[in-house]
Amino acid sequence: MIVVFTGNGKGKTTAALGAAVRAVGRGQRVLMVQFIKGPWKSGEDEIQVASSKFQVASGRVGSFELKKMGLGFVGILGDQLPFEEHVRAAKNALAFCAQVLATRDSKLATFYDMVILDEVNVAVALKLIEPKQVLEVLEGLEDNKIVILTGRDAPQEFLDRADLATEMKEIKHPFNSGKLGKLNVEF
Repeated sequence: MIVVFTGNGKGKTTAALGAAVRAVGRGQRVLMVQFIKGPWKSGEDEIQVASSKFQVASGRVGSFELKKMGLGFVGILGDQLPFEEHVRAAKNALAFCAQVLATRDSKLATFYDMVILDEVNVAVALKLIEPKQVLEVLEGLEDNKIVILTGRDAPQEFLDRADLATEMKEIKHPFNSGKLGKLNVEF
């Protein structure tokens, strides 16, 4: 199943994390690969530090793993890295996702029930990777595996391929009144 969370409103990564919590609660293994977010610390980074394995009521052990593979925001907020470095990081993240999604044996350490490609839509919009490259990685996806693509500006190809797509629409945001990001809401 392919899920897309997109739009200009808050909540795309948060929705993916909510789905991850549900999957972990069912004793499943979840991997989140971040394509853009790099050195900045978010709440999801801290849960990774606290524990990656969770005993659930059924007795099964679910897990959550986060891999930050992006190098941070591209061309904004003081980014000084050459564009080519961001391209290389996005391509490496996509190659890693391809390898993970190709793992079919649930007994292997590299098997995940859910894989979240966080901000992959933004990586495509910024031309770090092409939509076709992402769709090739998703070809032949097993029915029991869930892949979530997040980020604003999802290309139409992703929406066409998705089994479920949700658009988050901004109605009001404190940033528009000059307020800085709020801990636990923004990051």
